[in-house]
Amino acid sequence: MLHDLNALLAPALMDRLVLVVNHVLSAEPAAVQRLQPHRGRVLRLDLLQLPRLLPSPPPLAFQITPAGLVEWCREPVDADLRVRLDAANPAALALQALSGQMPSLAIEGDVQLAADVDWLLKNLRWDVADDLERLFGPMVAHELHRLGSSLARAMRSARQVVGGRLRSR
Repeated sequence: MLHDLNALLAPALMDRLVLVVNHVLSAEPAAVQRLQPHRGRVLRLDLLQLPRLLPSPPPLAFQITPAGLVEWCREPVDADLRVRLDAANPAALALQALSGQMPSLAIEGDVQLAADVDWLLKNLRWDVADDLERLFGPMVAHELHRLGSSLARAMRSARQVVGGRLRSR
């Protein structure tokens, strides 16, 4: 049953993820310009040692479109750039992502594509406040953004405290 639910939800989630990524990319002309020369190339993310309790993710492969955006490859494909991520501890990965830290990655493949993806990861930011304002108006957006920022600061603090305690053992 869990497998069936995963088979139904995973494609829908991947489609939404691609929409968000393309939204962020299209908001920054320099990002699109960096990706356009790589049209047709494929970037694949491999999650290594994912706990067995979690459902297997769909193929995490994305082809760069002529417009400099990405589209999800629903079937496994050969990749021009392959990124491997140790996913043995998904909670720690999520905490790292929320605190703005990059996890350690193993990268192989096209050097120029890797350099441009690295630039995107370091320079692209989602203007959440602007999107919230368009959806809810300025007053509600301001409060939601303030709440989200407070939550992010609290998570960074918690990560530092937990990390410090683990290092002192």
